[in-house]
Amino acid sequence: MQSTVVKKVPTTFSRTNPFQAKVLKNINLNGAGSSKETRHIELSLKGSDLSYVPGDCLGIIPENDPELVAALLEEMKWDAKMDVTINKQGDTLPLKEALTTHFEITLLTKKIIQQAAELTENEELQKLVSNENINQLKEYIDGRDLLDLLRDFGPWKASAQEIVSLLRKIPPRLYSIASSISANPEEVHLTIGAVRYTAHGRERKGVCSVLCAERLQEGDTLPVFIQQNKHFNLPESQDKDIIMVGPGTGIAPFRSFIQERAVNEATGRSWLFFGDQHVASDFLYQNELEKYQKDGVLTRLETAFSRDTAQKVYVQHKMLENSKELFEWIENGAYFYVCGDKQYMAKDVHNTLINIIEKEGVMTHEAAEAYLNDMQKQGRYQRDVY
Repeated sequence: MQSTVVKKVPTTFSRTNPFQAKVLKNINLNGAGSSKETRHIELSLKGSDLSYVPGDCLGIIPENDPELVAALLEEMKWDAKMDVTINKQGDTLPLKEALTTHFEITLLTKKIIQQAAELTENEELQKLVSNENINQLKEYIDGRDLLDLLRDFGPWKASAQEIVSLLRKIPPRLYSIASSISANPEEVHLTIGAVRYTAHGRERKGVCSVLCAERLQEGDTLPVFIQQNKHFNLPESQDKDIIMVGPGTGIAPFRSFIQERAVNEATGRSWLFFGDQHVASDFLYQNELEKYQKDGVLTRLETAFSRDTAQKVYVQHKMLENSKELFEWIENGAYFYVCGDKQYMAKDVHNTLINIIEKEGVMTHEAAEAYLNDMQKQGRYQRDVY
């Protein structure tokens, strides 16, 4: 009798086929009295064959808040168990599950609202989608979700299927990886700030960040994949100096950089600028960073805690205080990295850096801008901003 050999087909995990990573640790890094909640999450990659380098991102495929889903079902008096079609292939899911795991329900787009206007006779909505009210429409979209739309513009003459057909698939959320795989084999760590705010009279929650903060327990699994980040990497040479500016959760990739350089016993110097609100409650990874500094892995550590002084002090102020040495490092070939808030912090750091180059390099503003552009072309000025 002939025996059949069953070949094990290797599975490649990706965005379309995420790996179910087990949660090993989920702790709040902020201390008592902090206005923030920053989760340090450790996930197991055991059995996934997934790998990453410092600077890469981890993609998470999140689920919507069960309370928001329940409010939608209640508002529309929908049957939670009713099957709805979720894609062009004709796959179906029970409505509650589709709203929880498949559809984006926390963001509105112009297209969604224009299509929704065909499903109701509400005059206000017809007015809002007319061409002359494009600015009002933009204003309405900002900070509102599907529940707002359904509450504001009924009565709806539409089935649950017609409403969900307007929606997009939940996009994955990407986070900078906060660990080095060399230092933590078969693990990946994240630093995630929980997003909570009030807008238009309702409490709002970040889909993925609040899932991680409120509903993710040790032992649970999260669907994840690795997203390479080719524009944010350590220098190939271990003897290059690095300057890292990462306030708040912007510390994440730099924890990965420092761990990697510690394992590789890099000879290049490293300088970290970290900032947050209060030293007592918001100094993320304080013990680790101070130990790295004591061991000489981290050459310099500058901190700025904006709410601990009468005058708010931010990372860019600390850069200015150290402008002479900062420029010396850069002239010596140091790589300069920024991670964090695109809207304010990254702009301020960028402008401060130009001012430092202008002042310490004794050159015009235009020449300083050209100098920074050259650094960027050489890969010596890298930003990971969001």
